Amino acid sequence: MPFRTIRNSAMAIALLAITPACINAEQADLPATVIASAPSYVEIADLVIAAPLVVDATIASTTRIKGAEAANVPAGFVRYYVEADVMALIRGPGAIPPRIGYILDAPLGPDGRQPRYKKSRVLLFARTVGGSAGQVQLIGPQAQQAWTHELDALTRRIAGEVLAADAPPVVTGVGNAFHVPGSLPGEGETQVFLTTRDNRPVSLNILRRPGEQPRWAVALSEIVDDSAGPPKRDTLLWYRLACSLPRQLPSRSTQALEPADAAVAQEDYRFVLEQLGRCERTPPAGA
Repeated sequence: MPFRTIRNSAMAIALLAITPACINAEQADLPATVIASAPSYVEIADLVIAAPLVVDATIASTTRIKGAEAANVPAGFVRYYVEADVMALIRGPGAIPPRIGYILDAPLGPDGRQPRYKKSRVLLFARTVGGSAGQVQLIGPQAQQAWTHELDALTRRIAGEVLAADAPPVVTGVGNAFHVPGSLPGEGETQVFLTTRDNRPVSLNILRRPGEQPRWAVALSEIVDDSAGPPKRDTLLWYRLACSLPRQLPSRSTQALEPADAAVAQEDYRFVLEQLGRCERTPPAGA
């Protein structure tokens, strides 16, 4: 079979695999953002968590796709069929072929020039294509990232956190909150229970003592460890909390409390959010 026919067949398989997730980050549960040259922990965690396949690869060739097969390409973008040589599998269910192919919608340069990727080293965040071992599908618009030592190390660290046996659960919301006043004015303890995807227990515990800065910790079991503390920033536990918790304690969480105790619980919850800091992502280009 001629080489052109082989390539066209692979390209056709890749095009059949295109879903809105390839060009619509929102439908891939990813923020529709343009990631800066140095992506943040949050932005890479979004990609690693959503991608069953994370690959370190070097681009061998790109072929421009035109006509009807590129009819839905966003303005200012060009569609390529890319072939890349696999250097390392960072995350995946098993072995993959040494060369893979995928569709890429790439932004044009400021002068309208087509980007050139041949021989570029990249990190790919993708999923496999059923029935074609050599084809993958990028999970979103930012799923091809230029490789750097720093990005490689961050991606591997996050993948390790996500796949760890003791990885923190996915937080889905806030349950009940309780506040117990102490014997002295300004003294007390608040406990906020969180809901999780797999029903594992997680709670926020805030301790107030007169004349002292409030102390808080997160518990990942039904037993509160007095020596535990807040999660370190840019860790998976921090991400699960900072990027999932609502900005205000729901009123239903404190409906069983006296108004004064409910007010303190709300204040303690706001304190935790302030200590966690914002889950920030790079805004979309032009926003």
